[in-house]
Amino acid sequence: MASSLQRQLQILLLLLILISFFISAASTTTSPPPSAIPQPPNHFLYASILSTLGFTELSSATFAANLTTTTPITIFAPSDSSLLTCPSCSLPLLLQEHSIPGLYPLHFLRNLAFGTKLETTAPNRCLTITTTTSTGAHDQKVFVNGVEITSPDLFNNGLVMVHGLQGFITHLSPISCNVERMTSLTFPPQTMTAAASFSIMRLMLKDVIVRLRNSGYSFVALALRLKSAELLELKSMTIFALDDASIFAGEGFAYLSHFRFHVVPNKRIAASELVSLPAATVLPTLETGQQLVVTTAGGGGTLAPININYVKVTTIDLLHNGRIAVHGVSAPFPHMHHSVDEEGGYGTIDEKTHCDPTWHNGGACHLVNNAEVPVAAQIGIAGDHEDHHGL
Repeated sequence: MASSLQRQLQILLLLLILISFFISAASTTTSPPPSAIPQPPNHFLYASILSTLGFTELSSATFAANLTTTTPITIFAPSDSSLLTCPSCSLPLLLQEHSIPGLYPLHFLRNLAFGTKLETTAPNRCLTITTTTSTGAHDQKVFVNGVEITSPDLFNNGLVMVHGLQGFITHLSPISCNVERMTSLTFPPQTMTAAASFSIMRLMLKDVIVRLRNSGYSFVALALRLKSAELLELKSMTIFALDDASIFAGEGFAYLSHFRFHVVPNKRIAASELVSLPAATVLPTLETGQQLVVTTAGGGGTLAPININYVKVTTIDLLHNGRIAVHGVSAPFPHMHHSVDEEGGYGTIDEKTHCDPTWHNGGACHLVNNAEVPVAAQIGIAGDHEDHHGL
């Protein structure tokens, strides 16, 4: 009887939280009507857009390139004549390497720091954005891997953006995302202002909110919108997201009331870095004094996925852009009590854990039968953040 009553109270609390979310969102922003929300494009739409704009060669590669159908995308499109000069090039691969997740209008590209690298839809391949120095912002030229954007903002329907290039970008190197190997011989580096950084993060956050809402993570999207004032102050972030189905299945109270515990501030941990984190690695969170711990190292695929606080990361790189990475998890993270050595590292970890059965209501996981392991590297953050409970 007590268990049934406790369950009913949890459901009631979850409903109250969800109602407060919707009331807060309605009072701060006005969402477009369902009919006004653009629908995800498909391969035929990509082909139609590129063909209509005169990029016939690139249009023919859209199906083989297998571009995502749920993510806003920007395409840097080379002309047919330039592509014909490279008969050995793979058009589908070139299309992937000329495409980046997210919408990047010309005015936004001009505000990027000199040498900013943007990940393409081709795995582990990045484009480098550079600009000329100019007294007038409208006279500033933008280059993608040294190729000038001569026809900017050719097309933009809210989900697909196309810029025309003067030529084409040769196939990218596996080290194209390595910042340390980037050299600049033509233009001096520029320093990004705080206002420009804030503007970029706002665009990146908006991009993630739209994509999460269209991918079955509408409650996480709503949480991001409600916490946007705090999140926009960050330089980057990693979010561990729980889908709508799991939230409705009974995990909603634990996740939504501790949403800040699922955000790693000022660190964008993409798939390749996430799966390479060793066991016992400590990750900071937006909840002051509360940390996440890699309890099972990744790299084992579906049979041995990475676990954080003993929770499985089900979808690595659910979505990402230049500042934000989102990974899907199977359940909310429980809070763990662990030992900390004199240097502040995470000193012990066990192979078994005992979770308080009431951790959904603020309990925690306690490590038992600890065995010594090497102290893990801390993943640092810049600055301190005021602690707020939940959202």
